[in-house]
Amino acid sequence: MCENAALMAKRNLSILISCQLISATGAIVLVTLGGIIGSGLAGNQALATLPVSVMIISVAATTVPATLLMRAIGRKLGSALASLSAAASALLAAYAVAVSSFPLFIVAAAIFGINMAFTQQYRYAAVESVQQDHAGRAISIVLLGAIGGAFAGSELVKHAQSWLGDVPYVGTLVVVAALYVVQSLLFLMLGPLRGEEHGTTTQSHRSLAQIVRQPVFIVAVLGGTVAYGVMTLIMTATPLSMHINDGYSLEETANVIRAHVLGMYVPSLVSGLLIERLGTVKMMTVGAIALLASVLLGLQGQSIMHYWFALVMLGVGWNFLYVGGTTMLTLTYSMAERFKAQAVNEFSVFGTSAIVSLLAGTVMYYYGWSTLVLLPIPLLLVIVAGLFIVRRDPLVRV
Repeated sequence: MCENAALMAKRNLSILISCQLISATGAIVLVTLGGIIGSGLAGNQALATLPVSVMIISVAATTVPATLLMRAIGRKLGSALASLSAAASALLAAYAVAVSSFPLFIVAAAIFGINMAFTQQYRYAAVESVQQDHAGRAISIVLLGAIGGAFAGSELVKHAQSWLGDVPYVGTLVVVAALYVVQSLLFLMLGPLRGEEHGTTTQSHRSLAQIVRQPVFIVAVLGGTVAYGVMTLIMTATPLSMHINDGYSLEETANVIRAHVLGMYVPSLVSGLLIERLGTVKMMTVGAIALLASVLLGLQGQSIMHYWFALVMLGVGWNFLYVGGTTMLTLTYSMAERFKAQAVNEFSVFGTSAIVSLLAGTVMYYYGWSTLVLLPIPLLLVIVAGLFIVRRDPLVRV
């Protein structure tokens, strides 16, 4: 029985890694090209990052419905349907570029955000594929799939843009659509998850208010929110700052974004094991310090190497704080409570990301890169203070 469970866990994690790779590929393409395409289609350059912002707003708006859908029909079917929506959005984006329609491109970005709300819950599927003691390791293993996406996404941006016709980027977006169809089929092979079997969970007696009032829950959600918010702000602004403002080539910009994504996911080789050994509080603290280092590096200059080092450190800080925050979150609820607790976390994380992504283009346009990278400092100080407060809470491992 234990052997079968171990085999099923390995199978699920393998499927989730593959799906994470595809999702990372699509996300990198949309984030890298979103501001660039927007700059070409929009009349007002301050609106260049609007498609990316709308995409993240869509993620925030869809997090709760996504959670409710997966509770009703399961993560397997819910994620498979979401993958098909991403395929449709990529095709719509390709058409929008072909006909030079900025509003249509924004609609495509909004639809793409629906799938991203489901993508963010792959880590919960990973946790529910293993025993609780290995939650951090499972989360980090699945995030490793994005390493392949870092290479595939940047290569698609550079080489596939002219594969179909003379309109740039259409070929890239069509390839992305095909990948999401494959992803949908992969999800249909996903095995049962912990808590989905009938009768395996007891009814929760705690209200949502009781769950969210826990200090550890608050800090866990804050950690994920700050990690994603800071990362989104700086990453969204980077292609605009490098390619549009500073005049670096698309290939140079894509290489920096690829290095950033590798910085986000390569640490997953060790972050899960480090969480098991050091505890969530210490790992999240290291992540917050790394994000602060990214801000300081970004203030030093705007050469390619300045961007490169700042974005790599941004990725490392995101990994430690985000994986640690998700792992800490899983300690605050029972299996019967998981969907409502996860919904609160996802809405908080991506609601904040939506707000800061909207700020990215506007701040870049009116104030520039140096002002933008200063904005995260107060948030990072708040999360460090929160981690200090809960460091001795019985729920967390120290």
